[in-house]
Formats: sequence, structure tokens, C-alpha cells
Amino acid sequence: MLDDDGALADLVESARHGDQAALDEVLLRIRPMVVRRCTRFLPHHADAEDAAQEALLIISRKITSYSGRGSFLGWVTVITSNAARATYRSLRDRADALSAVEAVPEAPDPRTTSVIAGTRLDLLDALDELEQRHPALVQSFVLRDLGELSYNEIAEVTETRLGTVKDRIHQARKFMEPRLRLDGVR
Repeated sequence: MLDDDGALADLVESARHGDQAALDEVLLRIRPMVVRRCTRFLPHHADAEDAAQEALLIISRKITSYSGRGSFLGWVTVITSNAARATYRSLRDRADALSAVEAVPEAPDPRTTSVIAGTRLDLLDALDELEQRHPALVQSFVLRDLGELSYNEIAEVTETRLGTVKDRIHQARKFMEPRLRLDGVR
């Protein structure tokens, strides 16, 4: 559905100028990508679907603010990543508020949690820690390693020099690596 970049660009331009049919078509075309990106963050499909729905809602409301500079799919990736992370934080906060210690374990139990789900929870916790300690590194890292954007696309989306983008990703990876070891050694 995203294969014809020219057709998508035309639809986006029409949607930016208020064409509801074009907006509906844009949302239809990007939905599979948005859901896929959300599933990279959230271990449960229903949570990923909720985050994807939130991202699509934001995109539909803010498409008029997309400036046309940089990649539209890069812009979508930023919104999607933020929606997935917000959904995770909301779920975690809700569980904390309900005193449901068992609902969100301190560390995933390998007997009951798939490796993929456990590593996603570790990833989200590590991203929260990265954001608290080094907020300037998060966006570039997320766009490259989870959003799979090229360095050049990230530079466009973030309006940052290419060398700065590469350095931020390198620093973020150094920060994240010891926190995401699968052998449990920290």
C-alpha cells in the first residue's frame, strides 16, 4: 500500500488541505505500518492496537501541521513511537495506581513471559531511563532502531545535522546495551 510514494504524497497533500476522502485513504494506507511499529514497543497485541489507534487519531488531527519538510513516513514514525510509549506509561501507571504489583512485574518472569514480551518491557523501561537521563538521545535512537529510518531521514525529521544524529544514536546504544542484555547480567 505504501509502494507508490508519489500517490501517497499526493494524498497527503490533499489531506493537508482538508480533503476528507484523501485523509481516509492516507490513514488506510499507513495503518498496517503504524500497527507494526506499535507492536515493536508493546508486548500485547491489544495494547499495540490501542496505541496504533491513538497514533492514527493524532495523525488525522495534526496532518494540517505536517509541513511537508522531511519524510511524511518519518513524521508518522515519530507520532507512532510517542503514542506507543505513552500507552506503555499509561498502562504501567494504571497498574501502579491499582496497586497491582503482579500485573506489571518488576522483572519479567521467564516461566510465564515470552522472551519477546520480556525484552519489550525491558526496552520500554530502558527508554524511560534514557529519556530521564539523556532526553536529547531518545528520538534519534527510537527512529533508527525501532522506526528503521535512515540516518538521513532522521536528520530531516529532527532538523539536526547528520553527524549529530549519528553521535546521538551511538551514545544511546551505549547507554541501552547493558540494560537490554538477555543473560540477565546488569
